[in-house]
Parts: sequence; structure tokens; C-alpha cells
Amino acid sequence: MTAGATTPAELLASGGAVLGIELGSTRIKACLVDPDSPTTVLATGAHEWANQLVDGVWTYDLDAVWSGLQAAHAALVADAHARHGVAPTAYRALGVSAMMHGYLAFDAEGELLVPFRTWRNTSTGRAAAELTGLFGFTIPLRWSIAHLHQAVLDREPHVPSIARITTLAGYVHERLTGRFVLGVGDASGMFPIDSAGTDYDADFLARYDRLLREQHGVDPADAPLGRGVRGLLPDVLPAGAEAGTLTAEGASLLDPTGALQPGAALCPPEGDAGTGMVATNAVAPRTGNVSAGTSIFAMVVLERPLERAHPEIDVVTTPAGAPVAMVHCNNGASELAAWAGMFARFAEAAGTPLDTDAVYETLFREALAGAPDAGGLLAYNHVAGEPIAELDEGRPLFVRTPDSSLTLANTMRAQLYGVFATLALGMRTLADEGVAVDRMAAHGGMFRTAGVAQRFLAAALDAPVEVADSASEGGAWGMAVLAAHTATGAGATIADFLTERVFTGADARPEHPVADDVAGFAAYLDRYRAGLAVERAAITAL
Repeated sequence: MTAGATTPAELLASGGAVLGIELGSTRIKACLVDPDSPTTVLATGAHEWANQLVDGVWTYDLDAVWSGLQAAHAALVADAHARHGVAPTAYRALGVSAMMHGYLAFDAEGELLVPFRTWRNTSTGRAAAELTGLFGFTIPLRWSIAHLHQAVLDREPHVPSIARITTLAGYVHERLTGRFVLGVGDASGMFPIDSAGTDYDADFLARYDRLLREQHGVDPADAPLGRGVRGLLPDVLPAGAEAGTLTAEGASLLDPTGALQPGAALCPPEGDAGTGMVATNAVAPRTGNVSAGTSIFAMVVLERPLERAHPEIDVVTTPAGAPVAMVHCNNGASELAAWAGMFARFAEAAGTPLDTDAVYETLFREALAGAPDAGGLLAYNHVAGEPIAELDEGRPLFVRTPDSSLTLANTMRAQLYGVFATLALGMRTLADEGVAVDRMAAHGGMFRTAGVAQRFLAAALDAPVEVADSASEGGAWGMAVLAAHTATGAGATIADFLTERVFTGADARPEHPVADDVAGFAAYLDRYRAGLAVERAAITAL
């Protein structure tokens, strides 16, 4: 407890707790912790939301950002009061995380120029290819610089008015504090970071500015893009840095009742990849993590640079600026959730309704009885385009041959394998590069059923996979830990802070790969790779 506070109620009443917020793809979550014991979760709150496909663009309305944040914060305050009899009105520190990448462009008056373009959009192929060639460094479709450059290529009318671009976390942070900054991990999904992990790569910035002038006719006198892309980007901060304080305006944005007081210290805003690394203690070389939600991605902290650029591998950074190989798949558990919803409706129609957790538990346990190769069934979870599979659009498919074994167990094993299949394609590229991993951790709702998704992921990666109890609150908890690091870290690196203050005695549950599962998944993946031709045909035909 903070000095002077001996109980959670006293800590809350004194304004000494630390708040983490994460705007995920389907939920906005808030998590309140004791800064001196960050594994002690004092309260949580959440709000469900969803992206919309508007005029071919995956987006969220910014009004929904603020109504969702307010709802999640109100739920957290109510939970704190229910647990401890105190509704907090101040915090020692807080931090904001959100989905990485994407494109939020504002003019000089702070007005949004075009609807928020999320990471899920895959319309930036020409720009990403041109930039990858320019830098000799892979620029994924979803990165902010790819979205900006595609707007330049398409001569979109808003481009001359752009004064700044940022991510969702950076936008929320600026509204709360007035500071135009980003944590280095989130910034590394906007524009490549230098080898020291401290700022955007100066050589790449110069190359891009030259490209704009010489090939795309951007006049250096044009404000502000013509004066250099660096002027559009947020300042970069490492984990532990002070990134401003909660203003009166920011407090009213989080809590329109007026109860929340300004003054909390804010840590640098981060992306969901960074909070996933923190929540699983995967920030040191040779550690990695897998985060599964609407998207699924793996992060591996590198010992050395990759030998060459790979289109399926991003190079981003930890919240401290260390290089990370990222395998990001646009499609994660959304299609699995749709199947679970169908079975939930069947149970209800049969007169035996089950809650969501019970449906998943039942289906996941049944998957354990499936054949190691899923009985010849294939599940493609591509709701949206998937760059790793070279798919510009998504067509969810469930495919089988006449001699396959269509059972519930095989169906559910195929669906779970389908969540991990595209990820496995990218991870095999890392293995071919000789990238070593001593420890892989996983987090996300699909790992709540112990020993099922975790076991199948271990088969997909052919490596042990841990799921830590301490990461149960996911990215919001990871963001609270980053805020606690800023408030109480006293200059310690984030790696030392996690080892010495957060994960001491952590209870992790490792799942080692089962030989039959490894062989079965490999057979499934061979069929999956061949069957991508069916997926491409479906995109053309449907």
C-alpha cells in the first residue's frame, strides 16, 4: 500500500491507486491496482463496443470512444464502491492503451479530417509496397505511415490540411493531458524506430521526405506535410517517462459527473502489443507472447536484427525500445465466437440455455476429443483481409472433403486450429531465421478454458506456452503496471520492474507440446496452405 494507507479503502480514498485503460477491438476495459503491489487488482470496469464498416472502411466513431471510456470508468468506480465501500475521485497515475496502428489525421484546429481508419483496413497495398522498397524494411498495410502515404498516392483532398497524425491511444492521451506524445512501442507502429529505440529513424524520415518531393510533387513550401513528415508525428517516450498530468478537461472527459479530480500523472500511451508484453512479462530478449482477440499476434524480443526483411514480419519495439519481431494476423477469434454463438442459440432453442462461458467450456473440451489433424476439416477465420495469407478481403470458410470426418469434436478442433494457422505461417519464418525463444506466454479470453487453446497453440508453435494467472485482466492490467512503473519505478528499467516488483512468485501454467498434436497440426497446416486457393476463389466469386 501507498504510505499512509493500510487498506484498499484507505488507498482509494487517498487517491493513491493507479488506473490502466485499454481500448480493445471489442471491449474498453479499465483496471485499478495498488501501485506498490500491482498484482493486487482493486476494481475493474468494461464496456462493449464494435467497429463498423462504413463506405468500405473499418472505423469507430470518436463519440463512441468517449461514451465507451465514460461507461468503462463508471463501471470501475461502481465496482470499487461495491468491493471496498469507496468510490475513487482521484488517482496517483493512469495510462491509456489502445489498438495499435491505423490512421487518425487532424488539421491545425484539432478537427478530424477523415473517419478513423483502424488496423483492420487493408487498402494500403501500393503504399506499403513502395515504402518497403524505399526503406528495405517491411512496412505493413496497417501502419500509420502506410495509411498516410496511400492518402498521398490517392491524392485525397484532406492531405494538404494534415497537421498531425496519431494512434487511438495517442489521441485519447492528448485529450486527457494536452501532450502530443506516444510510447515508443506504439510509435513503432506509426513509423520505423531507430536502432537505439529512442526516436523515429532519421534516415528513413529523410528518404520519405525526398520521395514526396521528387516523385509525388509535394512542395516543401506546402504546410505542413511539405516541411517534413516528422512534424506530423507524436514525440516518442520510453516506459517510465512522465507524459503529462490529467487536466481538468481530461478529468471531465473520463467522468462527466465532475467527481474525478485532475492531477494524476500519466505514463506514455502504449499500443495493445506493448501492454500484452508487459502483462505476460515478455520484454526481455528470447521471450515472447501471443495475444488472441479480434486479431491475433505474436511478439518475440530479438537478440539480434533479422537477416532480411520479411513481408509477414513487422519489426516494432517493446515499451522500452528493444527490437521485437511481430507476426500480426488481422483475424483472430471473431469467427470462433460466431460458431460459439450459433451453438449457444441451439442450446437455448433446445430448452437448455447456457451462458457464454459454459458454451465455450463445452465446445473447447469437446475439441480435445478431435483427431490430431481435425479429421480432414479446414476452418478459415478470415472475416477481414489477411496480409500474411496475401488476401485483400476476407471470406470465412469451413471446408471439408467427402472422406473427412465431420464430428463436433473435429469441427471445434478445426476452428481452434484455424485461429492459430495464419500465425503459425509467420512464426515458421522466424524459426527459419534462427530466432530462439526460451519462454512464450499467451493471454486473451480464449485461454480461460485451461489446457485447451493453450495446448493447441503449443502444438502450432511446437514450443511450451504459459498462461499466467496474474495477466487475467489483460491489456488494461498491463497498462496499469506501466502507470505504476512511472509512478513508483524510481528509474528502474521496465524489465527489472516486472521481475522484481510484479512477477515475483508468479503462478504460470506451462503447457508443453504433445507429439501427436504437433504432427496433427503440421498436417492441418499443409492442407490449410494448399486450401488458400479456395479462399482466394471465394473472394473472387462471392
